Amino acid sequence: MMQLGVVILFTRIFMTILKPFRQPRFVSEILVGIVLGPSLLSRIPWVSVYINPFEGSLLLETMGNLGVTFYMFLVGLEMDLTPIRRMGKTACSVAIAGIIVPGCAGMGLYYQVLKQRKETPHEGGFFWAIALTVTSFPDLARMLSKLKLMYTDLGKTALTSAVLTDLASWILLVATVSIVNVGTELFRIVPTVIFTAISWFVIRPLLFLIIKRIAARTDSSIEGQYSDKHVCFILSGVLLCGFITELCGVHSMFGAFMFGLMIPSGELGTKIMEKIEESVVGILLPPVFLIAGLRTNIEFISAGYSSGLVVQVILVASFVKITSTLLVCLYLKCPIRDSLALGVLMNTKGVIAIIVLNEGRNVKGFDQQTFTWMIFSILVMTASVGPIVSFTHKSARYLKQYYRRNLERSKLDEELRVLACLHSSRNISGLINLLHFSNATRKSPITVFAVHLVELTGRASAMLIFHDKSKITDIIGNNTNPTREKSEAEQIVSAFESFQKDNHAAIVQPLTAVSSYATMHEDVSNFALDKRVTVILLPFHKKSNGLGGWTDENLQHKQVSENLLANAPCSIGILVDRGLTRHLPLESQHERMRKCRVAMLFVQGHDDREALAYAWRMAGNSGLILTVVRFIPGKELVELEESAVEDDDGADSEVFSATFEKEKEKLLDDDYINEFRFRTMHDQSIAYMEKQVNSGDQIVSTIRSTYNDFDLYIVGRGYGMQSPLTLGLSEWSDCPELGVIGETLVSVDFLSSASVLVMQQSAPTSSVSKKNSASKKGVFGNGGQPSAEPFVNHRKTDDYY
Repeated sequence: MMQLGVVILFTRIFMTILKPFRQPRFVSEILVGIVLGPSLLSRIPWVSVYINPFEGSLLLETMGNLGVTFYMFLVGLEMDLTPIRRMGKTACSVAIAGIIVPGCAGMGLYYQVLKQRKETPHEGGFFWAIALTVTSFPDLARMLSKLKLMYTDLGKTALTSAVLTDLASWILLVATVSIVNVGTELFRIVPTVIFTAISWFVIRPLLFLIIKRIAARTDSSIEGQYSDKHVCFILSGVLLCGFITELCGVHSMFGAFMFGLMIPSGELGTKIMEKIEESVVGILLPPVFLIAGLRTNIEFISAGYSSGLVVQVILVASFVKITSTLLVCLYLKCPIRDSLALGVLMNTKGVIAIIVLNEGRNVKGFDQQTFTWMIFSILVMTASVGPIVSFTHKSARYLKQYYRRNLERSKLDEELRVLACLHSSRNISGLINLLHFSNATRKSPITVFAVHLVELTGRASAMLIFHDKSKITDIIGNNTNPTREKSEAEQIVSAFESFQKDNHAAIVQPLTAVSSYATMHEDVSNFALDKRVTVILLPFHKKSNGLGGWTDENLQHKQVSENLLANAPCSIGILVDRGLTRHLPLESQHERMRKCRVAMLFVQGHDDREALAYAWRMAGNSGLILTVVRFIPGKELVELEESAVEDDDGADSEVFSATFEKEKEKLLDDDYINEFRFRTMHDQSIAYMEKQVNSGDQIVSTIRSTYNDFDLYIVGRGYGMQSPLTLGLSEWSDCPELGVIGETLVSVDFLSSASVLVMQQSAPTSSVSKKNSASKKGVFGNGGQPSAEPFVNHRKTDDYY
């Protein structure tokens, strides 16, 4: 107990120290084993007597074997073999190269060792090969989840390749251990083969049938489909399968791994993970690392061997898989940055590699020196994954080229990539109708990633599920009501498939993102970054109460929206849906279809320009009429600003800088408005108007009197902008994510049936802003300056106060 307590304590200390360096738990556990072993602390007499006594080794090994057995059951339980059937060319090529090249390198290194140590058994080369071949699927999944790369193409390729690599490694390990144990009597392998066949083709279908019947019988249970007795039954099956494989002459972990693979994913698997994962990983597994540490001695790392051979083995073992993956990816014309990151990710080792080394040590495939070399190599491999991948795919320099995507700087005739986020089926109607109005054409198609956001509970890492017509997976086995979640997922998939059928220029990819609310915005942002999304559409977190007011549906949804507004790599649109509908053509040709009336209210700033850009794109839809209203300062407000500038003549540089930024934004506003008016001057479905106002109250009264009959209002959030036009409206704020104008439109009673879309543009970097303000001259060559006479657009009305 003393040994176990010390190992757990040291592991927690090392995890805390190494957390800022993006190191996984596995690295801390390996270091603890080395520190407590003969390399360091065990050289102190009282440590070797009281903490690492020789008598405790047998108990540690027994406990470690039990921990390995249950850990391999969890690995099989967590592993999904279905991606292998849909494996792409890159993933398949990387997996095959990651098996063959490191395997051959491991054999080659082992035979280099044989030249200096003739007594080493020849079978040891297979353990060297398997140790370099294996990629730890569980540790890779957790690493990708922490780096927020799980949803990216890089993450999916790495995980898919890891499944095939792990499966091949386990087949090789089973075969190697079986051959080593039976020696020349190969017929003794037959029981293992028979047990594997019976397990997969007889016991597995029987388990599926039993689990299916239990689920059908307790489908309406509020407390869940499976109880503790079901978990106990499964855990008893783990021990039974392990015992049978021991009788067959193979380690019990193989039977446990096979049993884990046989259990279908869903609520039962998640419940088992919740019950035993922490105890297995936190209590039963640490003895495995202590045993590995006791077998490691850095002091005698080159005893009996040349220093050149030691360096050669460590370097080749550490980089052979990276090199093989890099070369394959470059041959397939993948970007070098992605190729390097994928090679490093495929080099992720974990508990499985330690298990392979321990098995090899047991059959004398490693002596203390070579065992130390491999432990050191595995430590280098895994410790380098986090920092290298963070540098290649999470550094500011890399992200800068993909951030700040927005509609204002996009061409009207290029593809629009939208990430539509839904928390429940109530959000479907409004978002789909908004996408219908977004004018998907063959010249300007729309690609929609419809993401159902689901809270992560009781699972070790976040996950992303892509849906297809043949399979709506039981997504959320980890939720309190999986039947409701599955039903909502089916509704979302069906609704967006119908949207795609109605719009031939639209491509839809429905998926479900399962993540904790605290980090959900990071997963969404990384997915948007990976898919080069231009706009993220979010539903408003409140629900209409039917009386013109609002009720909070889920405050955590609000937190997700606020986090996305602060961190998203592209523009954000929040839809306040109050019955936005798409008016279908009437049956009679003599009857005119009622068109959707949309008003875009422009005040100032980059968010308003982004809102105008979205409205401009929507204006191409034949079922829509767009009215753009620009509020400009009235005479009183202009005089007030002029007097304020005169009073601040002697002010410091901060005031001057603020005045300069304000003038720069005004020039950009004028330039974009003039471009919009010029390019839409002959479109009879678009009207442009200017209104002079002196306060926020006048904006509200103008909307109440003149612009109160629209189906949809599009406004900018106005984040970071302080406009004198909105004075009096920003004194209080209950929903800052909507901005001043957006919240006003939502709260006034005379617009109780109108929907509101609030846009926020990702603010450009300073270099981009300077470039735009210095070089952009506008369609009239006046640098955005308004002309002496107002440019007269069709249907424009001048209504001044």
